[in-house]
Amino acid sequence: MTTNKPRDEIIEDAPKPFLDHLEDLRKTLLHMAFSFAAAFVAAIPLAPRVFVLIRRPLDRVLGNPEPFLRSLEVGGAFSLAMRISFWTALIASSPLLIFFAARFIFPGLTRRERRLVSRALVAAGGLFVLGVTMGYALTLPLALRIMLSLHTWMGVRPEWIVASYVVFALQLLLAFGLVFELPVILVILGRLGVVRAAHLRQYRRHAIVLMFIVAAVLTPPDVMTQLVMALPLVALYEVCIWIIASGERKEDG
Repeated sequence: MTTNKPRDEIIEDAPKPFLDHLEDLRKTLLHMAFSFAAAFVAAIPLAPRVFVLIRRPLDRVLGNPEPFLRSLEVGGAFSLAMRISFWTALIASSPLLIFFAARFIFPGLTRRERRLVSRALVAAGGLFVLGVTMGYALTLPLALRIMLSLHTWMGVRPEWIVASYVVFALQLLLAFGLVFELPVILVILGRLGVVRAAHLRQYRRHAIVLMFIVAAVLTPPDVMTQLVMALPLVALYEVCIWIIASGERKEDG
């Protein structure tokens, strides 16, 4: 019996028994856990330097934030170091984590899907860095100024717990990195034929409203910070429409 599938679409790897897949999954999870654990141990001595980087946007706003940030618990410094080490390890080990995950799923993909996923991973990494950089350079200082101005408006002297500031900053940066992955998801769905450029144009208004809702949830409760997140997402959404439409024209041609 012959198949009409192009050679490029045929899965090359022979199917494995279910138990073999479970064994591969177990090995993948162990490799990922070991990679993260090794990165976590390596990140512990770097925690003070990473904290200086996280504190730098507040330095730009206040000039000297040392009397401003306080630790009110005996184990506050240890808890802070562990939190910073955890997030540093997660970011540093993410390329290996993605590699192990991709190595697990690649045998079940066609050659075309493998190329698509490989390119998407590169684009996802670049967009994540772009989102975090934008959050660090623009949004975090802006959000801190707004939070401080609200304290002044309410007549409250701001004295922040250092752990609270670190969590606030890291959550904001992580949120920017993750939401900038939206174009990668849309382009993958477009390349696989799940969505069409016409659909994205048709539901553009709904998508824009959803982006502003996401920005409102993931950012501090002020309009400027939400705009800083939402407007680039709208621009990236338009870029996705153009990329998907260009791919459709090539396939039709």
